[in-house]
Parts: sequence; structure tokens; C-alpha cells
Amino acid sequence: MTHEIRISKELTLSERQVSTTIALLDEGATIPFISRYRKEMTGSLDEVQLTHIRDRVQQLRDLDKRREVILKSLADQGKLTPGLEEQVRAAETMASLEDIYLPYKPKRKTRASVAREKGLEPLAQLILSQDGSNIRNAAQLFLDADKGVNDVEEALAGARDIIAETIAEDASVRAKTRHIFLEKGLFVSRVVPGKEEDALKYKDYYEWSEPLKTAPSHRILAMRRGEKEEMLYLDIEVSETDVLPLLDNAYIKGAGEASAQVRMAMLDGYKRLLKPSMETEVRVLTRVQADEEAIRVFTENARQLLLAAPLGQKRVMALDPGFRTGCKTVCLNAQGELLDNTAVFPHTGAAKAEEAAKTIHFLVEKHQIEAIAIGNGTGGRETEAFVRKLAIPDVTIIMINESGASIYSASEVAREEFPNHDVTVRGAVSIGRRLMDPLAELVKIDPKSIGVGQYQHDVDQTKLQTALDDTVMSCVNAVGVELNTASKQILSYVSGLGPSLAQQIVNYRHANGVFHSREALRKVPRLGDKAFEQAAGFLRIRNAENPLDTSGVHPERYALVQQMAADLGHDVATLLRDEQLRKQIPLRDYISDTVGMPTLRDILAELAKPGRDPREQFEQFSFTEGVNSVADLRIGMRLPGIVTNITNFGAFVDIGVHQDGLVHLSQLANRFIKDPNEVVKVQQKVMVTITEIDEKRNRISLSMKTEERPTPKKNAGNKTRKVEKPRNQENDLVSKLAALKNKFGF
Repeated sequence: MTHEIRISKELTLSERQVSTTIALLDEGATIPFISRYRKEMTGSLDEVQLTHIRDRVQQLRDLDKRREVILKSLADQGKLTPGLEEQVRAAETMASLEDIYLPYKPKRKTRASVAREKGLEPLAQLILSQDGSNIRNAAQLFLDADKGVNDVEEALAGARDIIAETIAEDASVRAKTRHIFLEKGLFVSRVVPGKEEDALKYKDYYEWSEPLKTAPSHRILAMRRGEKEEMLYLDIEVSETDVLPLLDNAYIKGAGEASAQVRMAMLDGYKRLLKPSMETEVRVLTRVQADEEAIRVFTENARQLLLAAPLGQKRVMALDPGFRTGCKTVCLNAQGELLDNTAVFPHTGAAKAEEAAKTIHFLVEKHQIEAIAIGNGTGGRETEAFVRKLAIPDVTIIMINESGASIYSASEVAREEFPNHDVTVRGAVSIGRRLMDPLAELVKIDPKSIGVGQYQHDVDQTKLQTALDDTVMSCVNAVGVELNTASKQILSYVSGLGPSLAQQIVNYRHANGVFHSREALRKVPRLGDKAFEQAAGFLRIRNAENPLDTSGVHPERYALVQQMAADLGHDVATLLRDEQLRKQIPLRDYISDTVGMPTLRDILAELAKPGRDPREQFEQFSFTEGVNSVADLRIGMRLPGIVTNITNFGAFVDIGVHQDGLVHLSQLANRFIKDPNEVVKVQQKVMVTITEIDEKRNRISLSMKTEERPTPKKNAGNKTRKVEKPRNQENDLVSKLAALKNKFGF
């Protein structure tokens, strides 16, 4: 079965769709390009389907490479028979392939190999045959003091070692045992004695067990982290009563002395060889599965964060808050360029606060500031309150998640952008730019540092990086990139470019000025026809000579659009402006061998909204005034918040107290929810109710249910009861009391 046929069956796609996709990928086409501009060739496969094909064909090609290595090894050993070669070529998974190879795989000295060196292989085969022979008499024939076989018991023990290894390396036995482990195995964790106080964050796993096949990825990764930190013991347990009957059926043929020897060898082989091997395999397999799920969660969160609504091209002041060291303050123009920077000290006494107020007012007026971005780190809420009290007219004030800003400020990228400014200025600039365009700024930071995901530092980092690169590339190309203002970091994610060509574009722009057309890209050194084909449709040029250069219409279709306009007696610019004119286009008249209805519909959509940003519109948000720390919280408070992270077990929400609260999966809605993404997304504004505050473990529990509110409780585990929905007056009163407490300290 060819790879194309296998993948088409697995993904329920046509063989043509799969083979065409593989061919395009092998030619160097990117997934965003194929998904957007080659719909007729692939049958309109989306990015998810294309990624599945790419990853699966790579797995099968890796399997082929390993298969050839094994066949060569067997041939070099002189053990490759036609039957064995057929088994190797028929293996469909890496596990089955390795099982077949295991008995022939060169290995270090084992008890079985020592026994074979002593000449005990024939005795082992005789015992294993269980043909009724007197095995003790037979063992006498293998006594040899020179080889270290001094008596019958030593001979039988050596033979059993060979039998034990034979059973443990039997491909059929291994496959069936592996299945039992996966179906009936348990994860069992317990706290390391004496670590009870140090391991409080793993308290849920002090005495814990659950089936392997149902254990969610976040619990598997949590237990593995606890084991790695030497806080937990983690074992995989399977009852021998589930496995031994399988081995009995495969190897025990009677009840004689030979069968008794085989059973002894079988028990030894299971406990000493097969069980540890299966435990290792299952650990790896469950780790891979947990990694894949964690990576899926992380990349989805990253996608939502990268595609968060931008404020757009506005003149912005950004403050990186601080108490003793002050708030680093920068002013940016509408293109995100640094205009001014200083430090203000609103939290170090009345005189300094008054001076800070004057400075902020002065800078706002000087640079005609339209919005103020305030980082949500230490002192963020206090700084926000200070700025709001200034009552600056016509200026939007927004708290910004500053996760990763410090990583950016110390990076090579930041040093290149601002060689004459220190890390505090760079960090404040990053905060301001995140408000203007989250995607353009966040691509400069390692995605693992932007504060979303679950256990992202514990998973396979190579697979994570590949998935993140896919996600960032998908987001960048979905939004489109303004060619004349884009940084080299965001350009490097444009289909077909990469870091080297991105730098070439920036260098050309610096040397020759702005691009006036997409066609001018061809003048960039080392940017060939293939790169132009892949990239051009995703690059935008505002106020370009050709109005289509502002849109997502690919240059290869410009002639088609011009023909549409000419057929209606107008030019392209008029076609873009006139909706009624576009409605007159008979799309079916333009179908050809290379252009079908999917592409024609995409072109029409682009003509209607050329270059439109697909991200949502920006919405202003503010936290509840007077609720600035965990000490201000009370059970039953209903507060606004922003979703900062989504995991399989719920969503984390920032409510403005420097500690995100958790809305458990069961508290996300009044109906059953299987996946938190059904209800929330990263950066979504939500209303939550405080249900529990665990100060010792630094945890806040929240609910988004609208008809339930918990009764006050002192410790975890209490149940909630249904009560009437809290009235707005009650919520207002609770918030006001919290504000008074914070202000006057009672």
C-alpha cells in the first residue's frame, strides 16, 4: 500500500487530494499558500487537513528509513530470510517493526547471551519444546566446568535465562502485552516520604491512581513533573492475573517437568525483562500522547492570543509599572516608533505623584496621545488607578498582559531595534506595541514565554517548536503583512520567506525606500520566482500603484480581475469601489482548467474588502476599581476578567489581583462542557464569581455559571448550593465595601 493510499484511507480523503498535497509540499509550497491559493488542486483542503497529511507522510517516511536500516543490519548479520524480510516490510508501526527486530538487535551482554556462550541454547530449545524428554538427564550432557556449567541446576538456570529472553522478545507476546498494559494499566503516584510540605502543589497526587487509557494529559504531565522534581513516586501497575494467562497460553504445553521449567522462566522473563520493557514503552507512549495534547492546547491558546484584537495605528503612551524604581514611560507614534521616554514616580510620595501627573499630562499633549497602555505586572493596578484619576479627556486607558516583555527587552531583536536604550525602555515599548498590534509584537518573542499553555516546558521541545512555527505562520498569513512597515521578525513568517529573505527585504527597503508594488519584490536579492509565488499574496502595500496590491488577490490572478472589470466596461479601481458592479460579475464565465469556483469566490470576497484585517474589533476593558489584591477578594464577588490561558481542565482568568483564578471545566457554563474552547477563548472578556480562596496554595476558584453561587466556606471540598441569581445591587455593595477596605485599611 502506497503512502498516498494509506493516508487517504486514514483521513477519509481522496487519493488525488493526498498525492497532490504531498507533491506541492515536496516542491516547497507552504501550508498557508496551498490552503489559500491551490484550492482547486487539493479539493479545498484546510490547513488542519494539510498539516495532518504533511505530518503523516513524514512519519511513514521515517518508518521506511528505519525499515531499511533494520533490513541492512539483518543482512549484515546473515540472518535475513525471505520470511523475516516479509515481516519487516509488512510492519505498519514503529513499535511492531522494533518488536520484529528485537531478537536480532545487537545488545550488550545479557544473562541469556552468557548462557548461549556456555552452549546451553540446545537445552533451552529442548525444554521449550516440552516433548516429554527427561530434562535432567538431558542437562547432564551440557555440564562443562571449563565453561562454568558445574551441575544440572546451573545448566537448567542458564537454559531458563535463554527461554526468559525468548519469551520477552516474542513480537506476538509483546504486542498483546502492550495492549493489556494500555487497556488495564494504572498510573499510581504517591508522595516521597518527608516531602509532604515541600510538595504541596502536588497534593492531589499524594495517593493517586487512575487508568492509563483515561488519564488526561495535564495530570500525566503533572505527575511526571512531580517525579522529575523528586516530589512524587510514579509507577505503572498492571495485575499479573491479566498478563500471565496470555503467556501461559502462548508457551505452556503441559504439566511435566519441562513445563514447570518453562513457567519458571516465563515468570522470570516477565518480571525481569518484559514488564520493565513494557513500562518503559508505555511511559514513552503516554508521554507522547500527553505531549501532543498539551501542544495542541498550547498552540490553540497561542493562536487566540496572536489574533487578539488590535487597537490599530494610534499614538500610544506605554507605562511599565514599578514602585520604588518608578514607571518607565514611553510615547510611540502611530507606526510604533519611539518618540519620547522618561520615568515617573507616582507611588513614592505626594510630591513625586504630583510631578508624575504633570509629566503625563505634558507628554499626552505634546505627542497627541490617543491611548495609554499599562503593563499588568507589579504595581500595574495601582498605576492604572493613578492614571485614571488624572481624567485625561479622549484617551483610552488599557491594561496589557506583559508576559514575555522582559524576555523581549533583553533579546538580540530588542538590542537591534533600540541599541541606545536600556531594557526598561524596550520593555515599555513592547507593552505599547502589544496594544497597537499584538501579532506584530508577539512574533518577536519565544511563544513559550507569552504566558499561555499547560506544561509547555515539559513537552517535546522539537515538536512544540514545529507546532508553534506552524501556528505563527498561519496567523501571520491569515492577517497579512504590510510590506513597507513590517519588521524582519514578522516577515520571516510570511509564506516562502524565512529569516534570510526577510532580512534581504528590510535591507532593500532601507537602501531604496518603500515598495510601490508587489512586482518590485522581484528586485530583492536572492528572492526568486518560487519565493515570490509563495509570499506575494500575503504581503500588502497600502496606497499601492495597483489597487490589488492592497488585497489578498494573488498577482497570478491580476489579469483575471482586470478581465472581469474590462468585461463590465470599468477599471479595477471602480470594481473595488462599486458593490453593485461586483454583483454583476458572472463568476461561472471565468471558470477554467486552473481556476474554479473556490478561487473565484475568494477573489470576489477580497474585492469587497481588500486588505481588511480579519481580527475582531478592539473593545475597551477595565477591572473592578478597588479590587487590587487577593486580600480584597470575598466569596461571592462577581467581577469582570480576561481569559489568559485555557487548559483541558478549565480556563484561567485575570481579575486584576496579580494571581489568575481558575474556572474549572464544570464551572464554565450551566450545561455540560467537554472542551473549554466551546465557551471561552484567550483574551475574551468574561464575568466570574469568586467561589473559593485558598491563600496557602495561592489559588482562586471562579465560576462563570449564571444561576449558581457558592455558600461561604473555609476549606476546599465543600459543595455549592443553588441560590437566586445575585442582584446587581448586591454585587455593587460587595465591590464598594472592598474598595473602602483597601482605601482605609479596615
